[in-house]
Amino acid sequence: MDLRLGCLLLVAVSASSATKPERVVESVLPSLAYGPACWSSIELQNLGDRTVTLEVESHRSSGALVPLMAHPQVTVVLPPGQRDSYRLEIREETGTAWVKVRERIPEPQLSPVVSVSGHTECVDGNNLKATARQVAYPLHNPWFSGEVEEMRGNLISLVNTSERPARVWLCYSAGNLYSIPSARPTTELTPICSGSVDIQISPFGALQFPVVRDGSTHFSMKTQGDAVVLQMLRPLDTSVKIYSVDSSIKFGGEVLTK
Repeated sequence: MDLRLGCLLLVAVSASSATKPERVVESVLPSLAYGPACWSSIELQNLGDRTVTLEVESHRSSGALVPLMAHPQVTVVLPPGQRDSYRLEIREETGTAWVKVRERIPEPQLSPVVSVSGHTECVDGNNLKATARQVAYPLHNPWFSGEVEEMRGNLISLVNTSERPARVWLCYSAGNLYSIPSARPTTELTPICSGSVDIQISPFGALQFPVVRDGSTHFSMKTQGDAVVLQMLRPLDTSVKIYSVDSSIKFGGEVLTK
């Protein structure tokens, strides 16, 4: 083989290996309560044997960025085995927030090693009550439809994790259905909405919706967005409005974002 050709091949292989893109794994922690009686924390733990660089992007429900307390940067570096806890710097309002954690994986053969979790704490009289928050992952156009007999008092938490607007349609009904006659026979039935909502969600915005309204028995929702997170919240028996995550509820979706 010509020496020059061999050198060119070696350079080409080296350049190909060097330009392999790093992977990014995104975890979303929604439904973080804040207010006079409530606050939330996120926990990050490096379970691997290498140092990991993370981007912790926290938002108010309006979509605005929020800094972490005592940590003025978005970037967090976790040495092997380290575990850190953070709170969002929200002091002046009552509402919810959410956090997106990006783990950068520099080489194709490596796997994600960071555990992401959280909890909300609320003061109820002389008691401090904590509820866990679970990581969720964005879906393309997720949806939900079901009877609400066992879900009265529940809320659906929606987060638009994209920089583009999203849209959500809600239908509250008494369980009555209809079909539209057409030349092509179909068995698809559509609920008759006694109450409906059509809302555009701002980039990085978050909203919560009750699953029951005015005595409705059936609830359905459809979304249109590149990266939308849905999470069902179940109320706890307390005078403070504390909600735990109902992980038994499954949402439909088209494509899991990477």
